Amino acid sequence: NNIYPFTKSLGSGDDGWSMKVHSEVRGMEGYPVVLPCTFSHPQHSQHSSLQVLWRLGHGVGATVLYRCTSRPGTPTCEPGPQQDQRYRLEGNPREHDLSLRINGATLQDSGRYYCRVEVQGREHVSFEDKMGTRLRVEAAPKILTLAVEGSEQSGYTALCRVQGSPLPDVQWLGPDDLLEGSLVGPLSQGSAAHFHTVSQLRDVEPGQQYTCSASNPLGKEQATLYVLPPRPPMSMTGASPPLLLLLSLSLGAKVLLLVGMGVWVVQGGALQGISCWAK
Repeated sequence: NNIYPFTKSLGSGDDGWSMKVHSEVRGMEGYPVVLPCTFSHPQHSQHSSLQVLWRLGHGVGATVLYRCTSRPGTPTCEPGPQQDQRYRLEGNPREHDLSLRINGATLQDSGRYYCRVEVQGREHVSFEDKMGTRLRVEAAPKILTLAVEGSEQSGYTALCRVQGSPLPDVQWLGPDDLLEGSLVGPLSQGSAAHFHTVSQLRDVEPGQQYTCSASNPLGKEQATLYVLPPRPPMSMTGASPPLLLLLSLSLGAKVLLLVGMGVWVVQGGALQGISCWAK
């Protein structure tokens, strides 16, 4: 499931060292992905221990994702006891292959990866790829939430939060035509903002249905919102059941929003009820 858009590998050399990686690798969410990395150096010996290290990011903020040691006479590279099992070495360091396998790739795995090898012996030498490999994990659109905010006085707004890579295009559909929505600024900072987006539709009217449609080159997903008209106000005279009293208190505290308004979401053929509350 790997896609290598650039077939030319990058090489680096220093005192006879050589390391080759792909400039970019693309993978699909939920599938394994392999980051190729091979090396050679003039002092390589089967009698030396090798330590392999993979990092996500560069500099102070880098995260070490994988580390293993290949000892003389052993065919495997042994990771530490706390190693995350999602990562494993696909290549054999004894054959100059440091390729890393990531199982069950997620959108959060997207980033730039660097491989490093250390030859442990009388002269401890090491070499690291300086260019890195950019991993781009792609995913079909997924609608995370669909909700309504606002009040009868201020008006109602529908919000549709989606994720996907490439970032999905979001459209709103009414019963008969395309509606004009608008994007909301990213709710999070960092890499998550690159594959999350929120679209809003203003002036949502009770008694209507609205469909959020998210699409990118990998697929399309839709969710439909049914907004029921508010119920007629109920008389509070006489003995009121506890539930009515609770609603009255909630209204007075401005906690409960859209009393008498039901919101239902149809997604994937299933009918789901969701609640609307004030922030």
